[in-house]
Amino acid sequence: MFHWLIRILVNSLVLIVIAGYIESFYLESVSAAVLASILLSILNVIVKPILIFLTLPVTFLTLGLFLFVINAVTLMITQALMGDSFVIEGFGTAVIASVIMSVLNLFIQNLIIEPLQKRK
Repeated sequence: MFHWLIRILVNSLVLIVIAGYIESFYLESVSAAVLASILLSILNVIVKPILIFLTLPVTFLTLGLFLFVINAVTLMITQALMGDSFVIEGFGTAVIASVIMSVLNLFIQNLIIEPLQKRK
């Protein structure tokens, strides 16, 4: 449970950073970022495995790069569920945001979270 809360907070922070740098990616508030992060994590547990299974041949042919498109789809579903408090203007923006989210999550996980967990 604690790891899930950390991931929610990290994803919220990443969403806020992306909203600060990409004009066509809008978050209304910090609470909207937290809610979007919670919805995104639920979608990643329920919808993402189904999408990965259905697009397995394409994912294999693109050497896994199609996973960014799947992440963009889950972002678009999240913004559709959130309404006006979370807006992504276009699928291209969602793909760019999914790439940035993946890279930032990788860096945060490897450079901050894992070293802190090893210190315990």
